[in-house]
Amino acid sequence: MEFSIKTCLLLIGILLTGLTAGLSFTWSNAITPGVGKLDDFTFLQSFQAMNRAIINPSFLIVFFSPAVLLFINAFLFKNSPAFWSFLIAAVLFFIGVGWVTVFKNVPLNELLDKTVLETATKVELADLRKTFEQPWNRWHMLRTVCSFASFIALLIGFIYHK
Repeated sequence: MEFSIKTCLLLIGILLTGLTAGLSFTWSNAITPGVGKLDDFTFLQSFQAMNRAIINPSFLIVFFSPAVLLFINAFLFKNSPAFWSFLIAAVLFFIGVGWVTVFKNVPLNELLDKTVLETATKVELADLRKTFEQPWNRWHMLRTVCSFASFIALLIGFIYHK
């Protein structure tokens, strides 16, 4: 395998996509089921705290860089047998992770973030949880599946790239 800028960008794309898939998997399989067992106030408070903590430079780089980088990879390998695999990975990640995050999960996070939980009644907390939890988890499961499918497409493309 020839080591070049092209190969380096490909490996970075694979790494960042794999990290995102791993984060999504962990969130789906440990975090949401765990906090899902909490009472409404504690669940909402925990999710608020996690949503606030996760917005940091390392997360933003790992989570959003593949949305652009994978299209660059597809373009760089446009004459390779792996082109379609890389393009599919890029589209899956862009729509299934990037678009879903920005237009589905983030608005739910913002709704939760602007709520002062300590002054909400039990009924308001239950209503907020009902509005937030199931839709957020459903959209996040789509992100998990798409990030893994993108990662797999990248690995397949890596095997066949030239």
